[in-house]
Amino acid sequence: MLQEIITTLGTTFWMILGILGIFAIYLAVSGVCSIVYNMYMRGKDAARGYTSLKTVTFGDESAVTGNRAASVAAVVTLFLFWGIATGSKLLPPILPGPFVGDSSFSYTATNAAGQTADATVYVRVHEAANKEATKPEFTETATGFAKSDALVVPERRTKIIKVQSNDDGGTEEGFKVTAVNGQEIAPNQAVAIDAGEVFMTRKGSLSVRPASGLTMEALYLPPPEQAWKRFLNVWENGYLGVGLWENVTWSLIRVVFGFALGCLFGIPLGFAMGLNSWLRGWFEPIVEFMRPVPPLALIPLIIIWFGIGEQGKISLLFLAALWIMTIAARAGVSGVNIAKIHAAYSLGATKKQILSKVILPNSLPEIFTGARVAMGVCWGTVVAAELVAAEKGAGKMIIAASKFQLTDIVIIGIIIIGIIGYGIDVLMRMAENKLVPWKGRG
Repeated sequence: MLQEIITTLGTTFWMILGILGIFAIYLAVSGVCSIVYNMYMRGKDAARGYTSLKTVTFGDESAVTGNRAASVAAVVTLFLFWGIATGSKLLPPILPGPFVGDSSFSYTATNAAGQTADATVYVRVHEAANKEATKPEFTETATGFAKSDALVVPERRTKIIKVQSNDDGGTEEGFKVTAVNGQEIAPNQAVAIDAGEVFMTRKGSLSVRPASGLTMEALYLPPPEQAWKRFLNVWENGYLGVGLWENVTWSLIRVVFGFALGCLFGIPLGFAMGLNSWLRGWFEPIVEFMRPVPPLALIPLIIIWFGIGEQGKISLLFLAALWIMTIAARAGVSGVNIAKIHAAYSLGATKKQILSKVILPNSLPEIFTGARVAMGVCWGTVVAAELVAAEKGAGKMIIAASKFQLTDIVIIGIIIIGIIGYGIDVLMRMAENKLVPWKGRG
């Protein structure tokens, strides 16, 4: 067990190191863009006083806002990273891609009598999408018992060729390949060639490994143009008989219903816990126990309790939103300044007026913040909810595509979910600014 832990930690360390390297590059690009932007804005009348340096710790929540130029540059940089990492044809080649084309290498064979002869293997490496690639034609130049061969290999793949199969005496005991391109080779050794490398297996066969380059394979991350073409295709024809927006609409319906139920039950429960010490003590163990439980862990119980219909999916989203809204409402009520309540009582306000005119308005900022968090969690959980035998939905589309390794559809689904989730958050911010204009003003 200790060895497994050490191995896992070692693998995780290198993964984290790689992520930190990518993040460092991204941060460096951010710094360069910031310098360029500041140089551009230096000649303009930009606000550069104490107000521009204030943060939320100074009590003015709206003092620091996101720089639109930085947001645009960040998105463009992410797409550039995506294109560079996948060898997109929309960009000039920056990272070396996989080898594609014709190449050859020679090998030296030794027969049972100890005689040697040379021959050539002609290799054609084709793009993975080209299913009709043929072996390269060649003119036989070998004069000894070794005969030339031809091989066709998909890019980033490995293929074994038994060169001795067509050599004279190749099946006799003692026949073996001893060199590739003039370099000695033995089992479990490799020799570099123009197209990549040739590896000798334990049984003496040659395995051709074309150079894979530094770009990612489309199976793992397709280039932007491939994802765009797939998006247009899914937009026009749908996927598995269901239209793209039909999938998205079903996901939205589930999220809205689950979120609405979470608000309907969570906000009154939070108010009750914030206003009554007995109810707070009664419900707090349940709320605090369920709060850290991820919705994914509830899927088996949801299936047992509610089945695989829409009730199960909406129930999962309801539970994802319930505890967040409860805690937000409780925090909003508990955070009301007691001086405001005393002032209202001194002016002759009733308990009902205290609740509607003081507690409710002052708790709305916390409730809206919780609502934004809950909506984000629900929208992120919809994929898990649609694991429960869904026939339609963005999550269902992603899950079905992943089973067939259609990474471009998976990427499309992720981007659509992210864009819609961001749009929902923007709408909720606008509603918050409209309905709670006093937020952050004491």
